[in-house]
Amino acid sequence: MTKLADLKQRLIEHPEFREEYAKADIEFQLLEALVLARTRAKLSQAELARRIGTTQSAIARLEAGGVSPSVATLQRYAEATGSRLEIKLLP
Repeated sequence: MTKLADLKQRLIEHPEFREEYAKADIEFQLLEALVLARTRAKLSQAELARRIGTTQSAIARLEAGGVSPSVATLQRYAEATGSRLEIKLLP
C-alpha cells in the first residue's frame, strides 16, 4: 500500500499538480486562519454570524471553503473576531 506522503512526493514532481496543490494550500491556510480567529475569540458560528449580520450557515460555508469571500467580508470577519486583516502580494 502506498503511503499518502509517498504519493504526494511523487505527484509534486509534476508541474501541473504542484501548481494546483499550491493554489489549494493557500485556500486551506485562509480557512484555517478564519476558524482559528473565531475559536481564539471564543465565538460560535452563530454568535459570529450575529456580529457580522449574516447567518450561521453562511459562516459555515465560508469556513468550509464553499464560497470565495470578498475583502469586505474578510474585514468584517476580522473585526468581529478582534483580529486584523492583512493581505500581502509577495514577489
